[in-house]
Amino acid sequence: MNLLRVSAWTLRGRVLALCVTVGLLLAGLGVVAALTAAGNSRQLDDVVSRATPMRAAGERLSTAVLNQETGIRGYAITGREVNLQPYRDGIADEQEITAQIDGYLRSGPLDDTIRADLAHVRQRIDAWHRNVAEPIVDAVRTQGPEAGQALVEAGSTAEFDALRSSIQKMQTDIGVLRDRSAAQAKETSRRMVAIQIAAAAIIVIAGVALLLLLDRMVSRPVTDLATQVREVADGDFDKHITSSGSPELRELADNVDGMRRQIAAELTEVREARRQIEWVNEQLKIQAEELTRSNRDLEQFAYVASHDLQEPLRKVASFCQLLQRRYAGQLDERADQYIAFAVDGAQRMQRLINDLLAFSRIGRLTAGFTDVDLDRVLTEVRSQLEVRTGEDGRITWTDLPTVEGEEPLLTTLFVNLIGNSLKFRRPDVPPVVTVTAERDEEEWRINVRDNGIGIEAEFADKVFVIFQRLHGRDAYEGTGIGLAIVKKIVEYHGGRIWLDLDVTEGTSIWFTLPLVAGIPVQEKLKEVGA
Repeated sequence: MNLLRVSAWTLRGRVLALCVTVGLLLAGLGVVAALTAAGNSRQLDDVVSRATPMRAAGERLSTAVLNQETGIRGYAITGREVNLQPYRDGIADEQEITAQIDGYLRSGPLDDTIRADLAHVRQRIDAWHRNVAEPIVDAVRTQGPEAGQALVEAGSTAEFDALRSSIQKMQTDIGVLRDRSAAQAKETSRRMVAIQIAAAAIIVIAGVALLLLLDRMVSRPVTDLATQVREVADGDFDKHITSSGSPELRELADNVDGMRRQIAAELTEVREARRQIEWVNEQLKIQAEELTRSNRDLEQFAYVASHDLQEPLRKVASFCQLLQRRYAGQLDERADQYIAFAVDGAQRMQRLINDLLAFSRIGRLTAGFTDVDLDRVLTEVRSQLEVRTGEDGRITWTDLPTVEGEEPLLTTLFVNLIGNSLKFRRPDVPPVVTVTAERDEEEWRINVRDNGIGIEAEFADKVFVIFQRLHGRDAYEGTGIGLAIVKKIVEYHGGRIWLDLDVTEGTSIWFTLPLVAGIPVQEKLKEVGA
């Protein structure tokens, strides 16, 4: 029963169980290693940071005491203060060294024996100073060198020998402590190596077990499953696909077999769909040829409109103008009015044909997109519209970017938009046109706003229709195709255009242009006009 339960384990469950087991073992070893490493660190710190420096300090302390004894003997012989300097220096060194040793003892948990040794050394130093050194110094200073020499010769070296013995005992105890700490550090290092070996062994065993598990439950079953799938791919759609691997692979084999059955059932439908697609492609090919012929006809019409239709129209306009100049005032008033109507109609017809040709050429006759600096474009537009702007008018723009497009078309776009703003100005109010740009994700939103007569909201959809006029020809000149050209140029560049209905004064038109990657916004501010 337990074997059946284990065999039903999924591959994920088996891998998880193996990882958890290995993780627990490694975690236990990690805890032991951390404790061992901490002990090893403390022991090494005892050896390197305390015991060794204290032993070196003990050697210097022995030298300092010996210098004091030498200074006392020299001073007793000569009675000169200069010979007492080694004694004074030795006292300063002795105090500094004992303070250092005391600091080492306070910085870590060392043997109390060394603390007792240091206290005994200090007692012996004080006793030697009190019983030997200071009496000799006093005798020399009060009675002369002979009295000092007499004290040296009569005195015993027992005090100084006891002092040196106490220093030597402290040095011996420090050496014992250092050796013991070093031995313990070596032992903990051996334990660390054993822990690392055990961890490596656990990892190797776990890796071998994982490889065997994957080979038994994944690699061989997947290879067998791939062989069965290749047989189906070669055309044996009746081959039943099975797997003896993990529960996941058995489920995968069932799903693949279900897919095989579905493919076999839908194969006929796929063949029928392919025939339909081929028929649709043939129809699309025919339509593409028709579209190509239609485009050729449109180009032919544009050629005819620009040449064949313009020639008779120019003759009509020329002769009408000739009649107007030669016979003006010779006929009656009605005849002059008829001739003026004819001249105006011919001229308007020429403008309509030219505007229609310009509209048809957008997107058809192309020079290719380049990076266009709108600041440079606005400077050119400013130059073209300088006369219409007047002395009191102003055209301003800020933060205009570099976009991708055709510079002549973008120049035409701004000429039409700003030209409309200058044309539809309010009486006795200097025109002010402002162009701004802002980034909106992957495109630029550009706004052209003026302080003119504005556009009613009900005409928002009509202003971009070709030949759509909102005012009579007597009030404002033009053919009504300017905004239609603007819309076609914007759409040719992949953007969109709309009328801002939220403004309370003048006209505000927004349009978008695609963003050019890698070109930052240029901080610019240009103002033209009075």
